[in-house]
Amino acid sequence: MTSFRFPADLIELKRQQIRACNRLAVKPAQGASELRRELIRVSCLISSHGYWSEHGWSTAGRVELRRAAETGPDGVRELMVQYVDGEFVVTEPGPRSP
Repeated sequence: MTSFRFPADLIELKRQQIRACNRLAVKPAQGASELRRELIRVSCLISSHGYWSEHGWSTAGRVELRRAAETGPDGVRELMVQYVDGEFVVTEPGPRSP
């Protein structure tokens, strides 16, 4: 199994992306244009980060980056958005599997 060691700035970019997604999920009509622009900006920074050119892009690497962003004292998790009875419902994520 590949071990991933991400630089702190890349983890922080992923946390910024998750926070922006969460704000958009909670209040989709409030500042949506600015949040979408922020998501695009941060997503581009993540995709073009030097880590990927040195270590190669992989789906497993992207998953591990998300996990790295969830851990630690500044960790943040994505909210769950589900479509229930004709409405979108935002909930906290369930417990994480080991």
